[in-house]
Amino acid sequence: MNGNPATGVEPPGPGAPPPAIAVEGLECRYGDTVVLTGVSFSVREGELFFVIGGSGCGKSTLLRHLIGLQKPARGTVRYGGEDFTNADLAARRNLLKTFGVLYQNAALWSSMTLRENVVLPLEQYTTLNRREREEIVSLKLAQVGLAGYEEFFPAELSGGMRKRAGLARALALDPRIVFFDEPSAGLDPVTSRKLDELVLQIRETLGTTMVIVSHELASIFALADRVIMLDHEARGIIAEGRPRELAAASDDPRVREFLTRGDEKV
Repeated sequence: MNGNPATGVEPPGPGAPPPAIAVEGLECRYGDTVVLTGVSFSVREGELFFVIGGSGCGKSTLLRHLIGLQKPARGTVRYGGEDFTNADLAARRNLLKTFGVLYQNAALWSSMTLRENVVLPLEQYTTLNRREREEIVSLKLAQVGLAGYEEFFPAELSGGMRKRAGLARALALDPRIVFFDEPSAGLDPVTSRKLDELVLQIRETLGTTMVIVSHELASIFALADRVIMLDHEARGIIAEGRPRELAAASDDPRVREFLTRGDEKV
Protein backbone atom coordinates (compact mmCIF):
# COMPACT_ATOMS: atom_id res chain seq x y z
CA MET A 1 0.00 0.00 0.00
CA ASN A 2 1.32 3.41 -0.91
CA GLY A 3 1.10 6.47 1.31
CA ASN A 4 1.76 7.02 4.99
CA PRO A 5 2.69 3.62 6.45
CA ALA A 6 1.16 4.61 9.78
CA THR A 7 -2.25 5.47 8.36
CA GLY A 8 -2.45 4.13 4.83
CA VAL A 9 -3.69 7.54 3.69
CA GLU A 10 -2.16 8.90 0.48
CA PRO A 11 -0.40 12.19 1.34
CA PRO A 12 -1.03 15.00 -1.17
CA GLY A 13 2.01 16.41 -2.93
CA PRO A 14 3.25 19.93 -2.26
CA GLY A 15 0.51 22.40 -3.09
CA ALA A 16 -1.90 19.63 -4.11
CA PRO A 17 -5.51 19.74 -2.92
CA PRO A 18 -6.52 17.23 -0.23
CA PRO A 19 -8.14 13.97 -1.34
CA ALA A 20 -11.88 13.82 -1.84
CA ILE A 21 -12.09 11.48 1.17
CA ALA A 22 -9.48 10.71 3.81
CA VAL A 23 -10.21 8.05 6.43
CA GLU A 24 -7.76 7.69 9.29
CA GLY A 25 -7.69 5.07 12.04
CA LEU A 26 -11.41 4.30 11.85
CA GLU A 27 -12.87 1.86 14.35
CA CYS A 28 -16.46 0.72 13.79
CA ARG A 29 -18.33 -1.21 16.46
CA TYR A 30 -21.78 -2.23 17.56
CA GLY A 31 -21.77 -2.08 21.35
CA ASP A 32 -18.77 -4.13 22.49
CA THR A 33 -18.40 -5.89 19.13
CA VAL A 34 -15.61 -4.46 17.00
CA VAL A 35 -16.44 -4.88 13.29
CA LEU A 36 -13.57 -2.87 11.80
CA THR A 37 -10.48 -1.37 13.36
CA GLY A 38 -7.51 0.64 12.16
CA VAL A 39 -9.12 1.38 8.79
CA SER A 40 -7.26 4.08 6.82
CA PHE A 41 -7.46 4.97 3.14
CA SER A 42 -8.00 7.90 0.80
CA VAL A 43 -10.10 8.45 -2.30
CA ARG A 44 -8.94 10.80 -5.03
CA GLU A 45 -11.15 13.37 -6.75
CA GLY A 46 -12.98 11.79 -9.70
CA GLU A 47 -11.99 8.24 -8.73
CA LEU A 48 -14.20 5.17 -9.07
CA PHE A 49 -13.31 3.54 -5.78
CA PHE A 50 -14.69 0.18 -4.62
CA VAL A 51 -15.01 -1.32 -1.14
CA ILE A 52 -15.06 -5.07 -1.68
CA GLY A 53 -15.07 -8.30 0.32
CA GLY A 54 -17.23 -11.24 1.27
CA SER A 55 -20.47 -11.19 3.23
CA GLY A 56 -20.12 -9.99 6.81
CA CYS A 57 -16.75 -8.29 6.31
CA GLY A 58 -18.05 -4.83 7.24
CA LYS A 59 -18.58 -3.17 3.84
CA SER A 60 -21.99 -1.69 4.61
CA THR A 61 -20.90 -0.88 8.16
CA LEU A 62 -18.02 1.17 6.77
CA LEU A 63 -20.38 2.96 4.41
CA ARG A 64 -22.74 3.87 7.27
CA HIS A 65 -19.83 5.46 9.12
CA LEU A 66 -18.62 7.33 6.03
CA ILE A 67 -22.00 8.99 5.43
CA GLY A 68 -22.66 9.81 9.06
CA LEU A 69 -25.39 7.31 9.91
CA GLN A 70 -23.14 5.99 12.67
CA LYS A 71 -20.34 7.67 14.61
CA PRO A 72 -17.02 5.81 14.74
CA ALA A 73 -15.62 4.67 18.06
CA ARG A 74 -12.26 6.05 16.94
CA GLY A 75 -10.75 7.81 13.97
CA THR A 76 -11.84 10.50 11.55
CA VAL A 77 -13.43 10.92 8.13
CA ARG A 78 -12.50 14.04 6.17
CA TYR A 79 -14.07 15.40 2.99
CA GLY A 80 -11.83 17.71 0.99
CA GLY A 81 -9.71 18.17 4.11
CA GLU A 82 -12.67 19.07 6.35
CA ASP A 83 -13.32 16.96 9.43
CA PHE A 84 -16.76 15.38 9.05
CA THR A 85 -16.62 13.13 12.11
CA ASN A 86 -16.17 15.92 14.63
CA ALA A 87 -17.94 18.74 12.80
CA ASP A 88 -20.64 20.80 14.49
CA LEU A 89 -24.20 20.61 13.16
CA ALA A 90 -23.84 23.55 10.76
CA ALA A 91 -20.57 22.32 9.27
CA ARG A 92 -21.89 18.78 9.08
CA ARG A 93 -24.98 19.93 7.20
CA ASN A 94 -22.81 21.78 4.68
CA LEU A 95 -20.69 18.67 4.12
CA LEU A 96 -23.78 16.49 3.73
CA LYS A 97 -24.78 18.63 0.75
CA THR A 98 -21.57 17.61 -1.04
CA PHE A 99 -22.43 13.92 -1.37
CA GLY A 100 -25.33 11.72 -2.40
CA VAL A 101 -26.18 8.11 -1.58
CA LEU A 102 -27.77 5.33 -3.61
CA TYR A 103 -28.96 2.75 -1.09
CA GLN A 104 -29.14 -0.97 -1.86
CA ASN A 105 -32.93 -1.00 -2.28
CA ALA A 106 -33.00 2.56 -3.77
CA ALA A 107 -34.89 3.69 -0.60
CA LEU A 108 -37.56 5.54 -2.55
CA TRP A 109 -40.70 6.66 -0.73
CA SER A 110 -43.36 4.31 -2.10
CA SER A 111 -46.20 6.82 -1.57
CA MET A 112 -44.42 9.51 -3.59
CA THR A 113 -43.94 9.90 -7.33
CA LEU A 114 -40.43 9.99 -8.78
CA ARG A 115 -40.70 13.78 -9.02
CA GLU A 116 -41.58 14.01 -5.33
CA ASN A 117 -38.75 11.65 -4.39
CA VAL A 118 -36.08 13.48 -6.37
CA VAL A 119 -37.18 16.94 -5.23
CA LEU A 120 -36.77 16.09 -1.52
CA PRO A 121 -33.06 17.02 -1.16
CA LEU A 122 -33.68 20.22 -3.14
CA GLU A 123 -36.44 21.20 -0.72
CA GLN A 124 -34.30 20.35 2.28
CA TYR A 125 -30.97 21.87 1.29
CA THR A 126 -31.67 24.72 -1.17
CA THR A 127 -33.66 27.94 -1.42
CA LEU A 128 -34.62 27.37 -5.06
CA ASN A 129 -38.14 28.27 -6.09
CA ARG A 130 -40.59 25.64 -7.29
CA ARG A 131 -39.96 26.18 -11.00
CA GLU A 132 -36.20 25.87 -10.53
CA ARG A 133 -36.63 22.70 -8.49
CA GLU A 134 -38.90 21.16 -11.12
CA GLU A 135 -36.37 21.92 -13.86
CA ILE A 136 -33.62 20.15 -11.90
CA VAL A 137 -35.84 17.12 -11.24
CA SER A 138 -36.55 16.75 -14.96
CA LEU A 139 -32.86 17.15 -15.77
CA LYS A 140 -31.75 14.54 -13.24
CA LEU A 141 -34.34 12.00 -14.34
CA ALA A 142 -33.27 12.57 -17.94
CA GLN A 143 -29.62 12.00 -16.94
CA VAL A 144 -30.49 8.50 -15.76
CA GLY A 145 -32.76 7.67 -18.69
CA LEU A 146 -36.09 8.30 -16.96
CA ALA A 147 -37.32 11.39 -18.79
CA GLY A 148 -41.12 11.41 -18.76
CA TYR A 149 -41.43 9.24 -15.66
CA GLU A 150 -41.87 12.12 -13.21
CA GLU A 151 -45.40 11.09 -12.17
CA PHE A 152 -44.75 7.35 -11.89
CA PHE A 153 -44.68 5.67 -8.47
CA PRO A 154 -41.81 3.31 -7.53
CA ALA A 155 -44.13 0.26 -7.60
CA GLU A 156 -44.82 0.96 -11.27
CA LEU A 157 -41.14 0.58 -12.20
CA SER A 158 -38.76 -2.34 -12.68
CA GLY A 159 -35.93 -2.93 -10.20
CA GLY A 160 -33.38 -1.36 -12.54
CA MET A 161 -35.56 1.70 -13.07
CA ARG A 162 -35.96 2.14 -9.32
CA LYS A 163 -32.17 2.04 -8.93
CA ARG A 164 -31.84 4.73 -11.61
CA ALA A 165 -34.50 6.83 -9.90
CA GLY A 166 -32.57 6.51 -6.64
CA LEU A 167 -29.45 7.64 -8.49
CA ALA A 168 -31.32 10.66 -9.86
CA ARG A 169 -32.18 11.66 -6.30
CA ALA A 170 -28.56 11.10 -5.21
CA LEU A 171 -27.45 13.46 -7.99
CA ALA A 172 -30.06 16.16 -7.26
CA LEU A 173 -27.63 18.51 -5.48
CA ASP A 174 -24.79 17.97 -8.01
CA PRO A 175 -22.69 16.25 -5.33
CA ARG A 176 -18.93 15.94 -5.51
CA ILE A 177 -19.18 12.37 -4.22
CA VAL A 178 -21.80 9.64 -4.67
CA PHE A 179 -21.86 6.52 -2.48
CA PHE A 180 -23.43 3.27 -3.71
CA ASP A 181 -24.42 0.35 -1.47
CA GLU A 182 -24.45 -2.87 -3.56
CA PRO A 183 -26.00 -1.15 -6.61
CA SER A 184 -26.31 -4.41 -8.58
CA ALA A 185 -28.11 -6.30 -5.81
CA GLY A 186 -31.28 -7.93 -7.11
CA LEU A 187 -30.62 -7.03 -10.75
CA ASP A 188 -30.20 -9.42 -13.65
CA PRO A 189 -26.83 -9.34 -15.48
CA VAL A 190 -28.06 -7.22 -18.40
CA THR A 191 -29.68 -4.60 -16.15
CA SER A 192 -26.62 -4.61 -13.91
CA ARG A 193 -24.34 -3.97 -16.90
CA LYS A 194 -26.53 -1.07 -18.02
CA LEU A 195 -26.31 0.45 -14.55
CA ASP A 196 -22.51 0.10 -14.68
CA GLU A 197 -22.51 1.93 -18.01
CA LEU A 198 -24.62 4.71 -16.50
CA VAL A 199 -22.19 5.08 -13.59
CA LEU A 200 -19.28 5.43 -16.04
CA GLN A 201 -21.21 7.95 -18.12
CA ILE A 202 -21.97 10.11 -15.08
CA ARG A 203 -18.37 10.02 -13.91
CA GLU A 204 -17.13 10.99 -17.37
CA THR A 205 -19.74 13.74 -17.81
CA LEU A 206 -19.74 15.26 -14.33
CA GLY A 207 -16.36 14.18 -12.91
CA THR A 208 -18.12 12.85 -9.82
CA THR A 209 -16.15 10.82 -7.29
CA MET A 210 -17.81 7.42 -6.82
CA VAL A 211 -17.46 5.10 -3.81
CA ILE A 212 -19.13 1.74 -4.45
CA VAL A 213 -19.68 -1.07 -1.96
CA SER A 214 -19.92 -4.32 -3.91
CA HIS A 215 -19.00 -7.99 -4.11
CA GLU A 216 -19.97 -8.30 -7.80
CA LEU A 217 -16.86 -9.15 -9.84
CA ALA A 218 -18.31 -7.99 -13.16
CA SER A 219 -18.83 -4.47 -11.79
CA ILE A 220 -15.54 -4.44 -9.89
CA PHE A 221 -13.47 -5.29 -12.98
CA ALA A 222 -15.53 -3.10 -15.32
CA LEU A 223 -15.54 0.05 -13.19
CA ALA A 224 -12.99 0.20 -10.41
CA ASP A 225 -9.95 2.45 -10.64
CA ARG A 226 -8.91 1.11 -7.25
CA VAL A 227 -10.31 -1.09 -4.47
CA ILE A 228 -9.85 -1.82 -0.83
CA MET A 229 -10.73 -5.32 0.32
CA LEU A 230 -12.10 -5.91 3.81
CA ASP A 231 -11.91 -9.20 5.69
CA HIS A 232 -14.09 -10.41 8.56
CA GLU A 233 -11.33 -12.13 10.52
CA ALA A 234 -8.83 -9.31 10.02
CA ARG A 235 -11.51 -6.71 10.91
CA GLY A 236 -9.96 -4.35 8.42
CA ILE A 237 -8.29 -3.86 5.07
CA ILE A 238 -6.24 -6.74 3.70
CA ALA A 239 -5.56 -5.35 0.21
CA GLU A 240 -5.60 -2.09 -1.72
CA GLY A 241 -4.93 -1.47 -5.41
CA ARG A 242 -6.17 -2.09 -8.93
CA PRO A 243 -8.38 -5.18 -9.01
CA ARG A 244 -6.73 -6.89 -11.97
CA GLU A 245 -3.28 -6.40 -10.47
CA LEU A 246 -4.46 -7.78 -7.13
CA ALA A 247 -6.08 -10.79 -8.84
CA ALA A 248 -2.87 -11.56 -10.70
CA ALA A 249 -0.19 -10.75 -8.15
CA SER A 250 -1.51 -10.51 -4.58
CA ASP A 251 0.44 -12.67 -2.16
CA ASP A 252 -2.67 -13.07 0.03
CA PRO A 253 -4.69 -16.18 -0.92
CA ARG A 254 -7.89 -14.60 0.43
CA VAL A 255 -7.56 -11.78 -2.08
CA ARG A 256 -6.78 -14.05 -5.03
CA GLU A 257 -9.62 -16.41 -4.13
CA PHE A 258 -12.16 -13.59 -3.93
CA LEU A 259 -11.09 -11.95 -7.20
CA THR A 260 -10.74 -15.15 -9.24
CA ARG A 261 -13.64 -17.18 -7.88
CA GLY A 262 -15.52 -19.50 -10.22
CA ASP A 263 -16.26 -18.32 -13.74
CA GLU A 264 -17.06 -14.78 -12.60
CA LYS A 265 -13.65 -13.31 -13.34
CA VAL A 266 -13.90 -10.86 -16.22
